[in-house]
Amino acid sequence: MNHEGAKRIVVIGAGIVGASLAYQLARRGAQVTVVEAGGIASGVTGTSFAWINTSCAGIDPIVALRGGAIAAWRQLETQVAGLMVRWHGALSYGTQDGRVSPESILIDRSRIARLEPRLRQPPEQAVHEPEQGALDAVAATHALLAAAQALGATVRTHTPVLGFAVRDAKVTGVETAAGLIEADMVVLAAGTDTASLVAQLGVDLPIHASPAIFLRYQAPPGLVRAIISNHAMEVWQAEDGTMLAAEDYVDDAPENQPAAIALRTASAIREELEGAEAIAPEFACIGLRPMPADGVPVIGSLPNIKEVYVCAMHPGVVLAAIVGQLASGEIVTGEPAPALEACRPARFLAC
Repeated sequence: MNHEGAKRIVVIGAGIVGASLAYQLARRGAQVTVVEAGGIASGVTGTSFAWINTSCAGIDPIVALRGGAIAAWRQLETQVAGLMVRWHGALSYGTQDGRVSPESILIDRSRIARLEPRLRQPPEQAVHEPEQGALDAVAATHALLAAAQALGATVRTHTPVLGFAVRDAKVTGVETAAGLIEADMVVLAAGTDTASLVAQLGVDLPIHASPAIFLRYQAPPGLVRAIISNHAMEVWQAEDGTMLAAEDYVDDAPENQPAAIALRTASAIREELEGAEAIAPEFACIGLRPMPADGVPVIGSLPNIKEVYVCAMHPGVVLAAIVGQLASGEIVTGEPAPALEACRPARFLAC
């Protein structure tokens, strides 16, 4: 691809949000360089439950953004080789989180048993959300970055960002361990590192690390068809049998460390599902999600530093596809996307 005269954009972060942005920016003709301190998807992306849904408890300030999440992922599937979402829906029951989505359907025990025949004791009722799905977030990130590279993007892993180059009060690039990378725009998709990066520019964004427990198991294939979220477990299963689970972080007590929780959750899964006796923990860790203080994503240029565009959010996997579409349009064309208006960094920085 001919990049002569193209906007030079550095994307900091090679997680799923950065990968989606890199791909969409490259599609729009930008000269894209992705820089990552570690490996691809080595941050919170690698510890994501990756449930793609539009559910929200209570009033949703980003309803327009969240509402486009599933359609955006479906569109990406048609564009990016190797990107596959498991669109098998979700069943929720016995929880108190109050999440609902526009496609929620209340179904009875007989239908629940048909959808999930391995459940030992199907509930009387459950909320079924047939349009929802899940994906392997690490594989999806690799697929998106490969597609971006096919369009001319450069990906530099194990390249920590040391600071920003500033000339005439404008950010003109990033200083890395491998040298200066000049840029017309710097996009921060660095997860929990975003706050420390903008702090180097004298900007205080309240983006905190929110812990959650991520679990992966070896299990016989076919135990779970959809995503199941109930009082005992939150799980989904890939075709090869790999089962992913998520649990809330409680505290640092020994009994609440990831390995201990993995064993308790495995026991709960065995009680819930027929044929799960052989399930075995494979990986357990604490994932740190970038959580803005008000819970709303931070997306947009920094006030008075228009060359720096921030993309920090939870849930990152859910929103990665739609944010990649909309933010890339803003960055390349300068035209604001109405669905992103509630997300602007300026809400934290107003005098």
